[in-house]
Amino acid sequence: FAPRNHRASATRSTKIRSDHTPSAPSVTRDRRAIRDSETRFAARAGRRGAGPGLRSVLLGLLLLIVGPAWSAEDSDRQQMKGLDEQVQEIKSDVLSIAAELNLLEEKLLYPSGTQVAVFVALEHGDPLRLDAVRLSIDGRLVAHYIYSFKELDALREGGVQRLYVGNLPTGDHEIEVQVDGKQEGGEDYSSVEHFTFRKGVEPKLVGLTIAGQAPITLGDW
Repeated sequence: FAPRNHRASATRSTKIRSDHTPSAPSVTRDRRAIRDSETRFAARAGRRGAGPGLRSVLLGLLLLIVGPAWSAEDSDRQQMKGLDEQVQEIKSDVLSIAAELNLLEEKLLYPSGTQVAVFVALEHGDPLRLDAVRLSIDGRLVAHYIYSFKELDALREGGVQRLYVGNLPTGDHEIEVQVDGKQEGGEDYSSVEHFTFRKGVEPKLVGLTIAGQAPITLGDW
């Protein structure tokens, strides 16, 4: 009977092992699923945790790139402003030097002993539309000027134009003035006047006053 019992126990143990053996793969599959879930969770958590850090790194890189550009732009603005101020100062200096050179040129070309200057002005309130003035001295044409609308407005507002500057010897001289323009009603206006003046040792300044309703007059200025 012992052998039989031994075979029966062996058979029962074999059955027990065969009954428990199929459960191993399920446990293994459960552990793998857990590990996979943990891995996926860690990966997701890692991505979420890396997000702000990555944004910080990108922001820092952006500041490194854009910051110098902003500072360079501000520096360029300051430099341009400084250059504009320097250009304005140079322009002012050039204009001042040009005016001084013009005065020096006049002194050299027209010494005080022989200088003669003729000026033109409009009678205050006169409606004449001045077009042109011709000036002759001692039978020689020395000036012929055609006026623009802006220049005419300046004369009507009291401006004075230097029509001619030149050299004449001392003594008596004759001036001929021809004025062309239009009257207030649109009629053509033309007038010719002759004057005589005396040139001394000092510079001679004479002024012509033009009016459509009155004769042209010549006076010392």
